[in-house]
Amino acid sequence: MSETVLEVRHLSKSFLNSGGKETNEVLNDLSLTVEKNEFLCILGPSGCGKTTMLRCVAGFETYEGEILTEHGVTHGPGTDRIMVFQDFNQLFPWKTVEKNIQYALKLQGIRDKAVLKKKSDEALHKVKLDGYQNYYPYQLSGGMKQRVAIAKAFALKPGIILMDEPFAALDAMTRNRLQRKLLELHSQEGCTILFITHNILEAIALGTRVIVLQNGGRIVVDERNPIPRPVTPDSPGYGAFWTKLHDALYVE
Repeated sequence: MSETVLEVRHLSKSFLNSGGKETNEVLNDLSLTVEKNEFLCILGPSGCGKTTMLRCVAGFETYEGEILTEHGVTHGPGTDRIMVFQDFNQLFPWKTVEKNIQYALKLQGIRDKAVLKKKSDEALHKVKLDGYQNYYPYQLSGGMKQRVAIAKAFALKPGIILMDEPFAALDAMTRNRLQRKLLELHSQEGCTILFITHNILEAIALGTRVIVLQNGGRIVVDERNPIPRPVTPDSPGYGAFWTKLHDALYVE
């Protein structure tokens, strides 16, 4: 029997416009349930509320409605929900790779230096960055910075990892490598991932489930991925699933 780890109930969110008078409604009565160990990919045009939804789940925004995890109703950020951003500069530039990961672990209350060292080394090994403990972010490529951000997220062992187009700014080869690594970690660690992307191919390759949002956070497609991993364009059913997502995403 499936276990629910995230429930979004009637989520609405508005922002004041540039004049500061009228409100711009980004999300309107969005409800969503996510099961344990799902890899949920979220597609949608710019401005439909994808990132805003993730920020609400992470606890970075105020909103109307309720968001519940295994621990009950959320009230602000928590280490049970970790967000990985698109921006390469999400690491503290004055801290080494090792210290970036250990800082997050300290927020969980871990203080023993040997334990911190062990956990940060294990996290870096998972993303194949052994030997980079004492490097600073400016010494790393964009792909390596994202691997550190992913290592930091998995080191905390959160119930839910929220990823906002983490590979969008990478070259195709690096992106493909990190997609494979993320699939491997998802399988090994048994975590739940919510992953925003504009790329239909990426959504099909990664997601166990794919949703398409339109303006206001309206869900127009919510489908289990019918294609077994590893997914390639030659996989049976790939073309039909791609067409369904494409038609929903680019509806006039």
